[in-house]
Amino acid sequence: MADTSNRTNSRRILVTNALPYANGPIHIGHLLGYIQADIWVRFQRLIGNECHFVCADDAHGTPIMLKAQQLGMTPEAMIDEMNIAHQKDFADFAVSFDNYHSTHSSENRELATLIYTRLRDNGHIHTRVIEQLYDPEKEMFLPDRFVKGTCPDCGAEDQYGDNCDVCGATYSPTDLKNPRSAVSGAVPELRESEHYFFDLPAFGDMLKAWTRSGSLQPEMANKLNEWFEQGLQQWDISRDKPYFGFEIPDAPGKYFYVWLDAPIGYMSSFKNYCEKRQDLNFDDFWRPDSDAEVYHFIGKDIIYFHSLFWPAMLKGANFRQPTNVWAHGFITVNGTKMSKSKGTFIMARTYLDHLDPEYLRYYFAAKLTSRIDDLDLNLTDFAQRVNADLVGKVVNIASRCAGFISKKFDGKLSERIDDPVMLQEFQAAADDIAAAYEQREFAKAMREIMKLADRANEYIAVKEPWQLAKEEGKEAAVHNVCSMGIHLFRLLMIYLTPVVPALAKDAQGFLNDEFTWASAQQTLTGHAINKFKALMQRVPTEKIEAMLEASKESTAQQNTSAENTPSTKTAVNCEPIAAEIEFDDFAKVDLRVARIINAEHVDGADKLLKLTLDIGNEQRQVFAGIKSAYQPEQLIGQLTVMVANLKPRKMRFGMSEGMVLAAGPGGKEIYILNPHDGAQPGQRVM
Repeated sequence: MADTSNRTNSRRILVTNALPYANGPIHIGHLLGYIQADIWVRFQRLIGNECHFVCADDAHGTPIMLKAQQLGMTPEAMIDEMNIAHQKDFADFAVSFDNYHSTHSSENRELATLIYTRLRDNGHIHTRVIEQLYDPEKEMFLPDRFVKGTCPDCGAEDQYGDNCDVCGATYSPTDLKNPRSAVSGAVPELRESEHYFFDLPAFGDMLKAWTRSGSLQPEMANKLNEWFEQGLQQWDISRDKPYFGFEIPDAPGKYFYVWLDAPIGYMSSFKNYCEKRQDLNFDDFWRPDSDAEVYHFIGKDIIYFHSLFWPAMLKGANFRQPTNVWAHGFITVNGTKMSKSKGTFIMARTYLDHLDPEYLRYYFAAKLTSRIDDLDLNLTDFAQRVNADLVGKVVNIASRCAGFISKKFDGKLSERIDDPVMLQEFQAAADDIAAAYEQREFAKAMREIMKLADRANEYIAVKEPWQLAKEEGKEAAVHNVCSMGIHLFRLLMIYLTPVVPALAKDAQGFLNDEFTWASAQQTLTGHAINKFKALMQRVPTEKIEAMLEASKESTAQQNTSAENTPSTKTAVNCEPIAAEIEFDDFAKVDLRVARIINAEHVDGADKLLKLTLDIGNEQRQVFAGIKSAYQPEQLIGQLTVMVANLKPRKMRFGMSEGMVLAAGPGGKEIYILNPHDGAQPGQRVM
């Protein structure tokens, strides 16, 4: 941990988040990554490091152009309106960006042009003529996701132009049968166009070394190795007009593909921030020999762009590469994909209309690790955990002790520490908790803090100050015990400050104190505190129900594009319960917790994914018929349950050494079973 006693020794850190797309509002699925990054940033600031936190809206591309047309607005007006809404949502969830900008900015145009011209001048840009589908009614070339038709592999209808949601096949939009434009419904024509390509293969050796240097999580580095094995391809960085974005400087009518200028938005937002601050130097963070640290927090679905294209572009344009790219998993609600029909597709604003944002921040922190696991927001567990931990354990300490201090001792803490050994143990815990924060093991940090909270409550319960107060001559004992409780509460709140900043601010007001990580090593003996006011209310379950109902109503009114809409179902067609069995029959089945450490497509298989499972003391290979419901990258890092003693079965693709448990009628609606947090690979399911 950094020496916070001397500001000159602090690290210089720049943190960014994935840029939200400017064609829709923020929902709770987005919030996971922003809250994760904000907790890490707040911790860095709390320990005294120089840490800057920037983001921006991703404001370019065909979907933006078409959405604006649909709304009868200019793209500029639409993205400005959405930018305001996004900033308000983030601010209300206490995501502490220093600067929030837009990729449709003068800074981004300048930097995108600079990077492109450097790549061009260094010989990394090439042109060639390609064939694309063209909408003759809208007079525009169609991106893959704006072409629909019949899957060339399985014959499923109404599939997008890049992959089939039914069989999982990937293909070119020109391979679709019966293609049609998703914009106008017209039959597209095949036309030629000259496109500009970035020579990604030229950076293959650099990327292999960078991805294995510790800059990525191990599971992501392993996943990217598949791309190296397949061979890197030149990357198409141009799009034809009409297109909302920046025109390529030496190519009239050609525009930068949105994924070229989107990550440059990290740099342009920071450049805009530097210009506002004037005491920050942009080049100090982005030149090749910079000793500053740059971290990107992103979702696992965009790791390809951030871990191959982005570092290669930076290298080719003579900028530094990120220190780390950290990916997180997806959100499910009550064990399944977010659903509009169930009201679990929850917008950030809908949540804020009903519940305290600190509840969600704490719940996410209590489940987040450094791995790329998906996180389930179980709303019953959500209420129980927040009520038990924050209200029942932490705030309860202050509420049990503060009244005695105010009423009997003029609001002043005792000059004596009742249990010095215990206080020292609480203070010594700072190092382990700080290490967990630093390593993004937030769940571990929360467990350690709550163990301390349990000990503090046990101390108060044993000492029983409410009983001591009834005994004559025990005033000093009451004063010492209750003061000790306040000291322990203060330490817990310092440790929780990155997670629940609003609660921490109220606690500082109550304690008449200002928190830093170093201040945990100080005591407030003889210190005057203010009158205690309720710091947090229990999660109102009726508010959760109201939020779900409001989500059903609001999402029903939204015109959300199909590519962002999760599948829904109206009823479950349950199969009849099977015939009864004896317990001895069931006991023969050995169910084990397993972690999916790799998942990949199987050549020639329409329904299967090949999974590599860690079951504690060994690894197993299992072929699972879940391809229609999952992409491989969605599964890596997840916990699941497998039948471990099933006789291995030889298939034409290899040996399958077990069976993964899943539920659902099939197709897109297959759901692998996930154990609760805390389960470990190899544990037997009883």
